Amino acid sequence: MSAVTKQKFTVSEYLVSERHAERKSEFFNGEIFAMAGGSREHNRVKENLVGELFARLKGGVCQTFSSDQRVLVEATGLYTYPDVIILCGPGAYDPADRDTLTNPTALIEVLSPSTERYDRGAKFRSYQLVPSMIEYVLVAQDEPVCERYVRQADGSWALVSFVGLTDTLAFTSIKARIPLADIYAGVVFPERERP
Repeated sequence: MSAVTKQKFTVSEYLVSERHAERKSEFFNGEIFAMAGGSREHNRVKENLVGELFARLKGGVCQTFSSDQRVLVEATGLYTYPDVIILCGPGAYDPADRDTLTNPTALIEVLSPSTERYDRGAKFRSYQLVPSMIEYVLVAQDEPVCERYVRQADGSWALVSFVGLTDTLAFTSIKARIPLADIYAGVVFPERERP
């Protein structure tokens, strides 16, 4: 038996294919990874966050982008589409593609069963290499939980969790606080068995 060789793509080939694709894909190490659509809960949480952040940041130096904005992690070559991006100040863009942001201030990922391990692991390790990034927020879609990681002066990342619909997610990269009740408005949580 012989192993099937995966086709490797160049960054240029990926960017050209992305311009004509009907669905978004991530790119890493010569491979293109198709992104699946999100669940109703995933989309509701993401849209609630975008709306709440837009209202709080309107007219200031910071702005939000949702999952159609591509980000390049220059240190690793990862091209990805975070669920929500916060950018404070002028944007810097990939010389190979003027639509690809390279200096996000904060990134937010809404966790899905199929992506949670990646979002917490390899993707977060890659995001940590973005010098402009101050904050990374993971948002559950099946329970009211937000985890905020903030870059410390020594380069480590400190975690604070916000749990329950009466709690409030407090950002550090921007002056914004969002009640979890607003983040999860319209979301129906699955029934959970008690331990």
